Amino acid sequence: MTDVQKQVRDMMKIAEETNMIVMEKEGTILKASIDNRMTNAMNLLEISKDFQYLIQSNMEDWVYQIQRMLADRLDKYKERGNQYVDDNIQEIQELYKEEE
Repeated sequence: MTDVQKQVRDMMKIAEETNMIVMEKEGTILKASIDNRMTNAMNLLEISKDFQYLIQSNMEDWVYQIQRMLADRLDKYKERGNQYVDDNIQEIQELYKEEE
């Protein structure tokens, strides 16, 4: 009977050690999962910033192109004898100079 009791105690000790190892591994996995969440969140934030920069730079390009097209069209109408048009062109040019 003592042999059986010793074997049971040894099995219980092994079970306790195994349980401790499993708990340590669960903690490691959980920590890795939390670290990955932080990494993923940081990656998403960086992607978002890059996307905002891309949109902003494209918008600036579009605004520049629109301003060039507008300037070209205004030059076609400038000094054609229509004072109303010339006054509006002058006003737009003054506003543009103020922004620079």
